[in-house]
Amino acid sequence: MRDIVTSSAPLLLSGVTPLLARAHPNGGFVSLKGEASRPDATAWAAIVLRVAGVGLDLIDAARSQLVLDQFPDGRISIAPTHQESFWPTPLAVLAWQGAPSYLSPQERAIHYLLDTTGRHANRRRDEPIGHDPAILGWPWVRDTHSWVEPTALTLIALSVAGHAQHPRVKEAARLLMDRQLRGGGWNYGNTTVFGQELRPDPESTGAALHALAGFVPYEEVQLSVQYLAKIVGRLRTPIALGWSLLGLQSWHAAPDKIDILVQDCLSQQARFGDYDTASLSLVLLPALTRMGLWVT
Repeated sequence: MRDIVTSSAPLLLSGVTPLLARAHPNGGFVSLKGEASRPDATAWAAIVLRVAGVGLDLIDAARSQLVLDQFPDGRISIAPTHQESFWPTPLAVLAWQGAPSYLSPQERAIHYLLDTTGRHANRRRDEPIGHDPAILGWPWVRDTHSWVEPTALTLIALSVAGHAQHPRVKEAARLLMDRQLRGGGWNYGNTTVFGQELRPDPESTGAALHALAGFVPYEEVQLSVQYLAKIVGRLRTPIALGWSLLGLQSWHAAPDKIDILVQDCLSQQARFGDYDTASLSLVLLPALTRMGLWVT
């Protein structure tokens, strides 16, 4: 690992310590206390605890549980009853990264991702949508259209695992650039509908920017960085703030005093209740490392 941020003790206490309490007896992590473990929560927790350098025994138990969650074809689905929802697979690849004893399940997951794509078709003359539906990426659910966040997550996971030059990864970067709005930013993955440009959102913009670092020059995403830098100081929800900070860090445009923004976001739990494990992990990550999900 590299470029770890030395976080304040209050951040570790208010963020990472509650994360440790989400460990389930089976080795996985729950999304919220009292629930069953979930693969996405398990992977997110393993990633963040590894960066924080705490709970090493829990990290290994989480990685082992992800192996048990893996299907024979390599995918990791959100639940046995929703096998087509395979979007936790890139998170598992990242959770296993750097652990040689989990190389085999990681490779199976990588092969599954490289062999899987969304449902795509060539652009029609009367196409009502603005993006190119033929560019291959990854969906949330198998055999559905590819969207920004699952494509961004998979691009990062495959690159971190050593496949940055694979044609599927390069095409994923092309998909993200095709889905960028003319005025800057991204949303779930559409640009225009019947000629009307849609609005950006911070979480999709942050995810895309985090994934594209190193794949495109700054000039091609400058408007998106500027959009996110303008609004990040007003964000208080964990998913929007977490992805936004990760995206801005990737382009050396993060605001000062990230810890303060994260602490303020964490404090909102006193009013609105505990964040689920994925949200909690996501908002903690940019305060723990400037590399985000690119930590190797």
